[in-house]
This record gives sequence, structure tokens and C-alpha cells, in this order.
Amino acid sequence: MKIGRFIRRALSATVPPALFLSLTTYFGWEATQGDHGLKAYHEELLKLDEAHEAQQNAMVEQDIWRRRVAGLKEGALDPDLLDERARAMLNLSRKNEIVVPYDRHHQLY
Repeated sequence: MKIGRFIRRALSATVPPALFLSLTTYFGWEATQGDHGLKAYHEELLKLDEAHEAQQNAMVEQDIWRRRVAGLKEGALDPDLLDERARAMLNLSRKNEIVVPYDRHHQLY
């Protein structure tokens, strides 16, 4: 009888604290390392920062394309400037124009 009572007392003295300690350890682990824990939260914040950066890059690129498209509208092009640039790129001139040659190191464009 004494041995049975000793075993029962030992179990009642160790099982509840061990169970509580194991549950505390499990929930503590899940709170830090689990799918919804602090580590996962930090990773999601990093992904959010990357998404914000990608959004900013996309908005900058979109603004660049908007300016380019706006430059293609009819009122945005100066005909004289366009004619001058086209003739400079094609290396063409008219008969009544004066051509001033530039050295390779002193080009206008």
C-alpha cells in the first residue's frame, strides 16, 4: 500500500507541472516560430516592404511612360526642332544652308 500511495503522490506531484510546462513550451514555440508567430510576422513585413518598393518602381516607370506618350502628341512636337534633329541624324543639309563641321570631340549631340 505504501508503494502505491508513494507512486500516486509522485505522479500527482509531477504530471500537472510537466503538462503545464509542456503546454507553455508548445504555445511559446508557436508564438515565436509558428505559422502565425513573430518570425512569420517579420517575414511578412519584409515581403510588404518589397511590395511597396516594387509599387514605387512601377509608379516611377509609369510616370516615365506617361511623359513619353505625352511627348508624342501632336501639339508637343515642334516641327522646326524635329526637322533639325532629323537632318542632323541623317547627315543631310539643304543647298542654301551653311554647314559648320565639328571635331569628333566637340559634337553638338
